[in-house]
Amino acid sequence: MATAVWSVDPRTGKRREEVATEATPAEVDQAVRAAHAARPALADRAVRAAFLRTAADLLDEAGERVVEASDAETALGPGRLTGELARTTYQLRAFADLVDEGAFLGVMIDRPDPDLKPIPRPDLRRYKVPIGVVAVYAASNFPLAFSVPGGDTASALAAGCPVVVKAHPDHPATSELCASVLRRAAERHGLPPGVVGLVHGFDAGVELVRHPLVAAAGFTGSVRGGRALFDAAAARPVPIPFHGELGSLNPVVVTEAAAEERAAEIGSGLAGSMTLGTGQFCVKPGLVLAPAGEAGDRLLDALTDAVSATDPGVLLDSRMRDNFVAGVRERLGLPEVESPVTPGGSGELAVSAGFLTVPAARLAEEGGKAGDGGTGGDGGNGGDGGEGHELLLEECFGPVTVVARYTGEDEVLAVLDRLPGNLTATVHVGEREAAEEDGTGARLLAGLTPLAGRLLVNGWPTGVAVAPAQHHGGPYPATTSTSTSVGATAVERWLRPVAYQNTPPALLPPELRDDNPLGLPRLVDGAPER
Repeated sequence: MATAVWSVDPRTGKRREEVATEATPAEVDQAVRAAHAARPALADRAVRAAFLRTAADLLDEAGERVVEASDAETALGPGRLTGELARTTYQLRAFADLVDEGAFLGVMIDRPDPDLKPIPRPDLRRYKVPIGVVAVYAASNFPLAFSVPGGDTASALAAGCPVVVKAHPDHPATSELCASVLRRAAERHGLPPGVVGLVHGFDAGVELVRHPLVAAAGFTGSVRGGRALFDAAAARPVPIPFHGELGSLNPVVVTEAAAEERAAEIGSGLAGSMTLGTGQFCVKPGLVLAPAGEAGDRLLDALTDAVSATDPGVLLDSRMRDNFVAGVRERLGLPEVESPVTPGGSGELAVSAGFLTVPAARLAEEGGKAGDGGTGGDGGNGGDGGEGHELLLEECFGPVTVVARYTGEDEVLAVLDRLPGNLTATVHVGEREAAEEDGTGARLLAGLTPLAGRLLVNGWPTGVAVAPAQHHGGPYPATTSTSTSVGATAVERWLRPVAYQNTPPALLPPELRDDNPLGLPRLVDGAPER
């Protein structure tokens, strides 16, 4: 029996309107088959680029309706959502430019060399082709930039892959609206509507990743949900790539010198970063290693003042609010954990920001990495720790961070050694440390490098620039692969390389022909073609 999908107002917790129904297995199959049939229509790069630009234009035109629908479902606020919409359309246009330029195809030609030693070289020509239908799992905290019209969808379409999006239950109406905009853009360029499919429902998400015509998947969400889908993707008769972003603590280390020089600036900056968007950003700093002593005390004073002045906010849904309140309560029950500003529930639906403190020695002394013993990043105790302080090394979604006070660099490195993978890692250093190639700053940065995909110095991780050099990913559980979901190289997830050996010119695809009819940037015999 079909189950209705409702739009829910997070400010009141009440249902607003019936948006759609949860997709049945037959409907999932229909969406995937329509996407599969649409693959040839995306083969023309010029059409793909024009489609992406038109999608951006139509989203801009519908901006007021999109922001209104999204705010009604997420309570993220018109200001935040207007900025997110701008980021979303920028991504679409950036991928259109990428498609036009063509370097993402990675064309390489090695001409034959029969005299090469020790083995003669045949004629080899390599480029990348679309992998097939991509399943996209929308994120809760980014109803636009990481959902139906977001980076996974834009990069997959740029690669030439149709998508079927599993809408997030927190913003079904926004998902339907954005999907309709993308389909209108497709229609303008003669593309079938199946290039962008949309399904609702938990079971539909499982059916989607198991469908034999789905060739890859992109996911942003919880460790538990992402790991279940990852395992399903791997357990298929034909396993597929699963590019999942699951969870991240995003550690920050503040050196003694940095705290001495600018304690107030760091404290207020931390408050702004950890409370941004009510603490619902995937790169929120969740653990801060700050020095014990007077300089560290001044940092905490500034953090206390700034966090205390932050207004309560609404989380995306009641389940997240309940998990946040319970997670804070459980952490506060651990020995030597204190709360200069106590986070938790505020009124019936909102939450207030706060932070916890603990001696870093508590985090350094217990065996095993965070998440060992079955915690999986979803709360609860596990591992070998006697007092359960490993819980403080797991993400708590919402406006809270943990400040661990350390007494020496060895203690910092011992805590870092216990951390799982992260999207980001940050170090705040003093002016002199920033100029020393082999000083404290360099040692700490080296200690953070194995932990994260993006390293920051004297900054804050919230705010992920959409740029070619960006990397938004990291060691597990931050992501399940080595790829990025932001920036130009995100397209690489949806491509696979193919090499042609000793192939007659008439049988080669145009990308690999000697006359280069498409005018692509190429490497020939290891050098850029002129």
